[in-house]
Amino acid sequence: MYIAMNRFRVIPGFEEAFENQWKAREGRLAEMPGYVEFHMLKGPKAEDHTLYASHTVWETYAHFVAWTKSEQFRAAHARAGESKVQYLSGPHFEGFDVIIHEDRSGKRSAPEAA
Repeated sequence: MYIAMNRFRVIPGFEEAFENQWKAREGRLAEMPGYVEFHMLKGPKAEDHTLYASHTVWETYAHFVAWTKSEQFRAAHARAGESKVQYLSGPHFEGFDVIIHEDRSGKRSAPEAA
């Protein structure tokens, strides 16, 4: 599995606009092979921002890369420049290969060594 995350530092007073923007956004992820799930996370508030993170799980890194090169990706991000939300800085991307996964039953799995 591969997890792609973007962290957003939203300036105070723009949280509702940020959340509504994501709620209204047309989802295109489910159209992609290898897509597992998406979460938008709201984190702690600091004096100068509220932290948010988008969290997308993919079967493999290759599936994630295919998403970033797809028409669905372009369509999902087409109106990003129209946002009235103010940020401390642009989104900060972080990508992770899953080395251990534990499901709700406690069963653990790890990728096979290459």
